[in-house]
Amino acid sequence: MEFKPRNYNAQREAHALPLVRTDGHPLSAPPSHHPQVDAVDNDHNDFFDPLRGLADNATDCKEDVQELESTSREASSQLPTKEWMSFKRFLMQKFPVSKMVSISSMSNVIMKGVKVAEKSLTSTHLEELEDPEKCAEDGVKVVTRQEYISRLHELKDEINRAWHANDRVTSLKLAIKVARLLMDTSVLHFYPTLFVLSMDIMDMLGDMVWERIKWKAEFAEDGTRLFSLPENFQARDICSDAKETCNNWFCKIGSICELLPRIYLELALLPCWRFLVDQPEDSLHRLVMMTRGLSDPLASAYCRLYMAHCAQKLPRSDTGYLVKCVNDINIQLMRIISAREMTHRNSTDNKRLLFSLMEPTIEYIMKSIFKDASKSQVSNVLVELGSRRNQVELFGSLQCISMVLHHLLKELPAEVVTSNAMEILHIIECSNDYSFDQCLNYRLLGFRLSERRSQMDIIHDVVDKVIQVLSQNSSLDEYLKIVDAYVDIVLQNQMDNHLNTILGGILNRACNKAVAEDELESLQTILMKLLNHFKGLEDVFALNHFLEILDIMHGSSRSFVNMHILNLATSSISDPTTIQLLFEISQALHDDLDFLNAKGDDNQPARLISRFVHMVDYSSELERHLTFLVECRGAFGNLNELKETLVHSSNCLAIKALKDAKKHLSFVKSCIAFGEVTLPSISAQIKQLNLYLETAEVALVCGLVSHSDGLIDSAISCLLSLDCVDGSRTTDIEGILSAIQKLFCLLIMVPGNPEQGVTYFANNILALVNSSSWMTPAMRTRIFCTTLTLTATLSQNKLPYHAVHGEIFGNDLLFFGDSSYLHELVLLSESVLQNVVDSIQKEPSPAGRGCIALEACNCIASSFVVVPKYLKSAPN
Repeated sequence: MEFKPRNYNAQREAHALPLVRTDGHPLSAPPSHHPQVDAVDNDHNDFFDPLRGLADNATDCKEDVQELESTSREASSQLPTKEWMSFKRFLMQKFPVSKMVSISSMSNVIMKGVKVAEKSLTSTHLEELEDPEKCAEDGVKVVTRQEYISRLHELKDEINRAWHANDRVTSLKLAIKVARLLMDTSVLHFYPTLFVLSMDIMDMLGDMVWERIKWKAEFAEDGTRLFSLPENFQARDICSDAKETCNNWFCKIGSICELLPRIYLELALLPCWRFLVDQPEDSLHRLVMMTRGLSDPLASAYCRLYMAHCAQKLPRSDTGYLVKCVNDINIQLMRIISAREMTHRNSTDNKRLLFSLMEPTIEYIMKSIFKDASKSQVSNVLVELGSRRNQVELFGSLQCISMVLHHLLKELPAEVVTSNAMEILHIIECSNDYSFDQCLNYRLLGFRLSERRSQMDIIHDVVDKVIQVLSQNSSLDEYLKIVDAYVDIVLQNQMDNHLNTILGGILNRACNKAVAEDELESLQTILMKLLNHFKGLEDVFALNHFLEILDIMHGSSRSFVNMHILNLATSSISDPTTIQLLFEISQALHDDLDFLNAKGDDNQPARLISRFVHMVDYSSELERHLTFLVECRGAFGNLNELKETLVHSSNCLAIKALKDAKKHLSFVKSCIAFGEVTLPSISAQIKQLNLYLETAEVALVCGLVSHSDGLIDSAISCLLSLDCVDGSRTTDIEGILSAIQKLFCLLIMVPGNPEQGVTYFANNILALVNSSSWMTPAMRTRIFCTTLTLTATLSQNKLPYHAVHGEIFGNDLLFFGDSSYLHELVLLSESVLQNVVDSIQKEPSPAGRGCIALEACNCIASSFVVVPKYLKSAPN
């Protein structure tokens, strides 16, 4: 066989693209003098201009706009219904019910058809009773939660069936019985669920009565349509028969003895007042007065809630009746708080439970008051809430229960909050009762002030006052909740003194106690705001008490903050103090890792630690950098991704030392030795193989031939172990092939060993290929072709590239004119060529066989001088 001689320099010049001088840079801005485009006749232009098309189709656009506006009106009319449905789901989810529900004498309608059990003193639902004296009574009736709910659904179906059977009296009687259920508040936790289910029945009855009266107004007795009522109809449009029917319904409701069912039924039929009067909203003020006769605070609060819902069905109504509702609830809560404590020990807990059950009603009513309210309407509401005669001082005499104040503050427009911040702060300070945590109102004020820019003097006054309040609060949890709301304001307005005070207060309250989970979450939020505000890690680490607070944290919150700190490092890190701090943070993050559950591709902490190690730069202190890598290997030995970074970094240090004439060979050897020790512990074998090759190349460039040979041997051993690991056989075939080809490219620079033979490494690789059962014929053929290219390259009088080290000579110089060298290459080529033929013939697919045969022919033609003798051995 005869190798084809090649002149690499001549080939490079022949294939190089010709260079042509240009007057302008290809990436520069285009010249401003563009040729003008002649106008074309629009009549003969088939291109559709969407802007011109709008002008041509103005009529169609108007129709589309009208249709869109109509659709928008329909959608807006459905919003209250959607909000109500969402609110009812929220109620039932917030107050789940236990398995058993006690029932009183007024719940006889539930007992019908339901298996009732006797409740003993030790029953599991005693804690749900408001009055503990009932616990001592034997024989209290209980039913399961599901039976109670199922019975309510049955009642709803009975009302519906009776209505459609024209038995409307029965429907009304059953609806009254359902409304009476809401008079029983003995089982506090169940009341929201009972309210939701009962209001479904009330709404259904109200809708059926509305449709009944509307039908009488639009149709004659024989079913003939008289006319269609418009949406904004007046009472004069309604015939006397329909009015009589409507009036009859309200008379029946007015005859109900109990006050609460009477109010609920009239609220359900509230829209029907439109058939009788032009101002149906006037009835709301009368109903508000009626609710003042309800002594039970829970029942009256939910009755007012239903009133707010039903009023939205009217075409128009002011919010005055809702403000009265809030004032009435506020008065009731004041009475509860100021009442003398009852004798039993659960009194305060029962009151807190009562407040939590009433809170959703206040929230919904407040939202209804301020929904789409104008500035003047907001002022009027505040005047009415404060019982003032003018709007000069809106919050001057406002006295609110803490819970009412919270939801008022939540719904107020941002400009009202910012302009009256100090007055609101004073009200919060005065509203310190157990209906709602006072710290949550301070917290809410901070968040509301953050919604828009405020005057600096107001902000400073508010923050000064809040800091003063915080200094008197010894609770870490409350302290953190308030600080969380104001830390953004402090940072944005550069109040450094207050920031130091806040951080010092956190440390003083947290250093001598175990930090609870809720407190950790608040700490995490505060520290994250600090990290997001400052641009550099040095600025964050320079904050007083920041690192001490970070040390107090633990668990997932600490890990989350640590990950964010590492993520802030975006460039090289050279400051020794910063490096040490980040190293300690990485250690803490590493110690919290769950190595059993953390997957390689999803382990973000490992990636962040590796990223930090990669960005460390000790500049000219190479020995210190290598020591740092050794420390990282000892501290983070479980992270495979980090080991890869460590090997790569040590190789970079070796190349950097090679460029520095002052560095001795001993340091380079230390870097290579570091890589040799670290590489065997890397579990990802493809990455391990590539790093072996990278380190071998670095060792060769640095003149360490023996180290390079050893690393190449290790790389080949790594290839051999691939056959033994289940899963590596088919996962990354292209990666394995690429690594083998890279190894052959490296062998061009490696000096041949006369004792072992210049083809020693190539023979070892071929032995591996022939013994690996997982290799496909196509893969074998490509490796054999790469081997042929290697032997052809090594046979040239001048190799295409050499090691840059001056003392490392290539094979073209070491074996120049040596016939035994060429003979060894020829023998290897002949053996490989036969292997190529065998591999092609083993390919089962004819198409695949043709592709790899063509690839092999191209390789042979470019490597050897083809003689007729070898043409006969080509496969068919």
